[in-house]
Amino acid sequence: MNPLKKLASQTAIYGLPTIVGRLLNYFLTPLYTYMFSTTEFGDVTSAYAYVSFLLVFLTYGMETTLFRFSQTESEKESVYSTALFSLLGSSLIFVIVACSFASPISEKLKFSGHSEYVTWFALILAFDAFSAVPFAKLREQNKAKRFAVIKSLNIAINIGLNLFFIWFCKGVYESENSVLKPLVEKIYDPEIGIGYIFISNLVASIITVVLLSPEIIKVKWSFDGILWKKMMRYGLPLLIAGLAGMANETLDRTLIPHLIPGELGKSQNGIYGACYKIAILMTIFIQAFRFAAEPFFFSHSKDKDAKKTYADIMKFFVIICSVIFLGTMMNMSWIRYFVGEHFREGLGVVPILLLANLFLGIFINQSIWYKLTGQTSYGAILTIFGAVITITLNFYWIPRIGYMGSAWATLICYASMMVLSYFWGNKHYPVNYDLKRILGYLGLSLTLYFLSTLIQIESVGISLIVNNLILFVFVLIAWKLEKTNLKQLA
Repeated sequence: MNPLKKLASQTAIYGLPTIVGRLLNYFLTPLYTYMFSTTEFGDVTSAYAYVSFLLVFLTYGMETTLFRFSQTESEKESVYSTALFSLLGSSLIFVIVACSFASPISEKLKFSGHSEYVTWFALILAFDAFSAVPFAKLREQNKAKRFAVIKSLNIAINIGLNLFFIWFCKGVYESENSVLKPLVEKIYDPEIGIGYIFISNLVASIITVVLLSPEIIKVKWSFDGILWKKMMRYGLPLLIAGLAGMANETLDRTLIPHLIPGELGKSQNGIYGACYKIAILMTIFIQAFRFAAEPFFFSHSKDKDAKKTYADIMKFFVIICSVIFLGTMMNMSWIRYFVGEHFREGLGVVPILLLANLFLGIFINQSIWYKLTGQTSYGAILTIFGAVITITLNFYWIPRIGYMGSAWATLICYASMMVLSYFWGNKHYPVNYDLKRILGYLGLSLTLYFLSTLIQIESVGISLIVNNLILFVFVLIAWKLEKTNLKQLA
């Protein structure tokens, strides 16, 4: 199979549960933003920002390490079982420490009176961290369908329980005449509130580990201390890079409640978190691409035309991301209703965050140069550089312009990382990217977007038609320019 076609196929399979799940979660956003206040949703936003950061810490680059050492070590099973043992031990230690200090931790994180949040999330993190290696093994073995099925079930359980508790049980509990009310009162406590979001996640995480039990039980359990040290030496720079990268991605949603005092900080965080979700399609595509691309890059690294393949991937990646950017912004007149009315004041962050995530996707593409050459310390340096920008700009801008400062900090961070990575990559692992086309597509998408903002049409229907015609113009131009290359992939 043509390498690009294979990658597209793998991205589609890996991305299917992610796309469906994220879209369904996207449809949960109206539920949350219509059922909870901006302050309550601010707590949810903060909690998941901390979780994203800690999950990187608890997996410490072991997924990428597994891919690398599965290619270089003769005993693949030993690599896998050593990684499993490592994550099992570290996850258990984390749960014990977090649960022992749940109350003071909850106070520090601004979850006063809700130490149970810390306990629930400690367990969620432990189960998710441990399951990361079995999922990585499925990717390494190209078992994309099993990967997709388990991910889909995880998403279905999580969303199903959210709907059950927050929509069904809450509705029945607050009704006066429902025959189901006595039964619901036995299982539903309105005081838990947003906690049902976290409980649903925990149940889904536990069931996911159960579903992955064949990948866990069937392995020949052994721990190779010498191999583990080699894996840690490779993985620790990735951990540093991952932590810095996650700081770039989520630090703003942990800082806003601390840098803007009182309920206003939580409210602004809720608004920002809800509007951040509107950029979901870009995030979904990048995540799906990342799942498929990382093992793909390693497995094709020795091909004669590997660098040409990487260059082609980058170009098509930028085209697709540009379509997502334009598609979202051209349809904002109806997409905006996916968040409650009190959250819509933050819609100005959406184009900034879409563009920021596009730059992040380009950076992820470029990361092959330090991963394939084993120079993972460069990845750490790049993301630390980005984290310094993120922290500095957030501390300066949040007290002055609130969440808009966070959005601009994210864009500047990812743009800077992308540019620096390109120049360093050219020295260590030069790939002849088609910069003329790539910059052309980026410039065209931004030009068309700004053009659309100048067109003032009172009729929403006509405005939508005009905006989507603008989107069609971009797609048509890309098709005309890339028609020959696309036919080769068919």
